[in-house]
Amino acid sequence: MYEVLVTYKSEITYTVITVFALLIVQFLLKKAAHRVGKRSEIDFTRTRLMFKYINILIVFISFFLLAIAWGMGLTELSLIFSSVFAVLGVALFAIWSILSNITSGVILFFSFPYKIGDKIKIHDKDMPIEAIIEDIKAFHLHLRTLEGELITYPNNLILQKAVSLVAKDVYQDEDKSSL
Repeated sequence: MYEVLVTYKSEITYTVITVFALLIVQFLLKKAAHRVGKRSEIDFTRTRLMFKYINILIVFISFFLLAIAWGMGLTELSLIFSSVFAVLGVALFAIWSILSNITSGVILFFSFPYKIGDKIKIHDKDMPIEAIIEDIKAFHLHLRTLEGELITYPNNLILQKAVSLVAKDVYQDEDKSSL
């Protein structure tokens, strides 16, 4: 065991430093996402979704840095990453709508002006919708119409259509009127 520690002393040191540095970066990114979520009054389940995206980013970065630390050259890394990204590119092209909805979910997290409980109107010439936002997920919104119908609306479409606010915090207004 001692021989292994002596032989790979610099690699082990670099690994430990990298892991601690990435844990600190991960903590800071999660804290920033939490702060944005709190400031924008975003539901905590949506903030947790951002935490998952941050974790995936940190895993990719750590794999890259640790591969360099343990002696993998840039040529080998570029070959591995290009192969992986080629396979992912083909796979994601086949399911581009899922990737589009995930990206839209990230955009909605940071810049969607409407919150859960708001009554909105989606101006779609084929099927206009007026409903209350029940939940905002990674791939879609849950909208509840006045008739009680639950509509699952894709995130990428909500960014493409004109949306207007009909009433803010409908659920709170109902609670106040029942008192």
